[in-house]
Amino acid sequence: MLQILYRFIAVVLLVVPGIVAAYGFILMKDAVFESFGPPVMPWGKFLLGILFFLIGVFFVGGWIFYRDRKRNYVAPRFKEKRNKK
Repeated sequence: MLQILYRFIAVVLLVVPGIVAAYGFILMKDAVFESFGPPVMPWGKFLLGILFFLIGVFFVGGWIFYRDRKRNYVAPRFKEKRNKK
């Protein structure tokens, strides 16, 4: 039962940044489409969208990269360096 809880927490940790990234994309899209109406583009909304999108994408990408590095699925240049004694 405890393992199911741990897996649920792991899924939530990946879903929340994904939702934040999707919301950031929607903010950017809305800012671009609002710029077609009035002559001024809402830069604050656009920059906040970029920030949310990048935070979500980098979190999920880092999570996947860390997991793949731990399981030795990455290219040799991304593997951890070992100190020779």
